[in-house]
Amino acid sequence: MKAFVPALVIATALAAPTFAFAQSNGPVTRAQVRAELVQLEKAGYNPSTDRVDYPQNIQAAEARVHAENGGSAYGPSAAGTSNSGARVNAPMSGRNSVYFGN
Repeated sequence: MKAFVPALVIATALAAPTFAFAQSNGPVTRAQVRAELVQLEKAGYNPSTDRVDYPQNIQAAEARVHAENGGSAYGPSAAGTSNSGARVNAPMSGRNSVYFGN
């Protein structure tokens, strides 16, 4: 009985990662990759000339393919913008100075 409990714990620890990474989709076949590349090329993506603007060009093509297929998206918007704040032009003299009191 003493050897059973540690063996059970070790077996559980070794089996846990297989359940954590279980996915419903299997490996992608060569035909599926080729079909996706053809779809991206029809949407305007050209992999042979995409050396400078690689991430933006393929993301734009994927967005066009996604819009044509009418699927639902998850994650951040590809065409969104972000603004973290605005600059304040405050006078830096007198009491508003960073160094006031020093």
